[in-house]
Amino acid sequence: MNKPWLKHYPPGTPAEIELDQRATLVEMFISSCARFKDRPAFHNYGTTLTYAELEQRSRAFAAWLIAQGFHVGERIALMLPNVLQYPIAMFGALRAGLVVVNTNPLYTPRELEHQLRDSGATCIVVLANFAHVVERVLPNTNIRIVITTELGDVLRFPKGVVLSWAARHLKHLVPDFHIPGAVPFRQTLEAGARLPFAPPLTVADDLAFLQYTGGTTGVAKGAMLSHHNLMANLEQVSTLWRSYILDGAEIIITPLPLYHVFCLTCNCLTFFKHGGLNVLITNPRDIPSFVAELARWPFTIISGVNTLYNALLEHPRFAHVNFSKLKLSVAGGMALHPDVAARWQKLTGNALIEGYGLTESSPVVACNLPGASRLGSVGVPLPSTEISIREDGNEVPSGQAGELHVRGPQVMCGYWNMPSETAQALDREGWLRTGDIATVDDEGFVHIVDRKKDMIIVSGFKVFPNEIEAVLTMHDAIVEAGCIGVPDDRSGQAVKAFVVTQTELSTEQIIEFCRARLTAYKVPKYIEFRATLPKTNIGKILRRALLEDAGKDSHGATGTADH
Repeated sequence: MNKPWLKHYPPGTPAEIELDQRATLVEMFISSCARFKDRPAFHNYGTTLTYAELEQRSRAFAAWLIAQGFHVGERIALMLPNVLQYPIAMFGALRAGLVVVNTNPLYTPRELEHQLRDSGATCIVVLANFAHVVERVLPNTNIRIVITTELGDVLRFPKGVVLSWAARHLKHLVPDFHIPGAVPFRQTLEAGARLPFAPPLTVADDLAFLQYTGGTTGVAKGAMLSHHNLMANLEQVSTLWRSYILDGAEIIITPLPLYHVFCLTCNCLTFFKHGGLNVLITNPRDIPSFVAELARWPFTIISGVNTLYNALLEHPRFAHVNFSKLKLSVAGGMALHPDVAARWQKLTGNALIEGYGLTESSPVVACNLPGASRLGSVGVPLPSTEISIREDGNEVPSGQAGELHVRGPQVMCGYWNMPSETAQALDREGWLRTGDIATVDDEGFVHIVDRKKDMIIVSGFKVFPNEIEAVLTMHDAIVEAGCIGVPDDRSGQAVKAFVVTQTELSTEQIIEFCRARLTAYKVPKYIEFRATLPKTNIGKILRRALLEDAGKDSHGATGTADH
């Protein structure tokens, strides 16, 4: 297979990774804890855990789990935001041979019940703030042990006690719940520290995570990610970025949730391998507090999504943050808008580096490189990664759009208990059908056009929401935009745009702005003004929710325009 992108790799970068086929995340964890034992590993709310401290606490948690009779391959759900309990519980569970089921703390009872029932999880670790949701669904699940934790449980005294008290009694963030037999997380660590620990045998083909995906487009599916899948992706990213990462010296700002696959792999696991310090931001939507935390650190790396970077740029105090040590700003999870990228580089002096991945590929498939990035592209495929652009099963010429197919060691084992869904996603030769429409130029740079399912057909012409959203957010008054297709008697479908503005703007002004920059059939026919747009846990705009809202009436628009 021709791989024109290889010439853009840093000098000395191999086309294929070298990976010990027996390597596991547990072995990586133990190795890093030994190499960087006195280095800080995770920081949150003023408390820092060193690699040695994390090793001790995760070992205690693993010993406790084994003592409760949990066996290799059992599933444990983690319902935690970015707090220090997450890496302790996650690494402890892996060391006990369990499979981690990452669970969004903001799930409704219906969503949580589906994930717990589908995964067959028998244990859950939950922040007390969300335990009332667990209580509602427990009778319909296989959960036999619930472990609850307070916000400040792992923090230094007295801050931890004060923070937990304030969350419960001052801010009323902990709704009442009653779960008989629930075990406090601190108790598991205290008891586990006194227990012997005989680590079970974990092999590379064992599952490490059931990472659920697709919940916004139907029933959520559990992507089966093995130790081998994730170790491969860590090695792929590390191989491509090794000239930019200094072992034991990086400070990584981590505002996206660790339970999301992007942050799990790119922040938590990759930089753990390299001895980095992850500064956990528990509530990145509190932009003033987030900016204040940024000001405290000589950070070298930050990851985020377009909406988060935009929100930071909009805050007046963000311009006063010291960016002198910043060398990598990574964008993923959703399309990066050119205006946001330009403003970020102008302010920080550091380019936003866009990449691409999906849950089913652990997740990274391609990324840009500092000094060789191309705005509008998600970069070049990682080492040991093959890509193919296909239309109706046939490969298309260079530059032509089609569905992106991916093959490599990072591609999932399949969907949990869903053989038919697995067969639709993975062909017999190991190619993953991503569902994303993309092009690849002559030099091998990948350009994601849009999600296949989000494509709009206007009078027979293909229209991709990403392009229209990027144009809309070029307007100085438009903060965010989301676009969908709605039924239209004349054209089959028409474009409807949902916009959030910071100053008053008319429908006609928006339409005229788009007409100057888009072909007529791409110009939104309907405009709806919103105070906010529905988003996923990492800030990606939920077009599915916008479609559901639009379906409640004929088009739900506050303004229309004739083209």
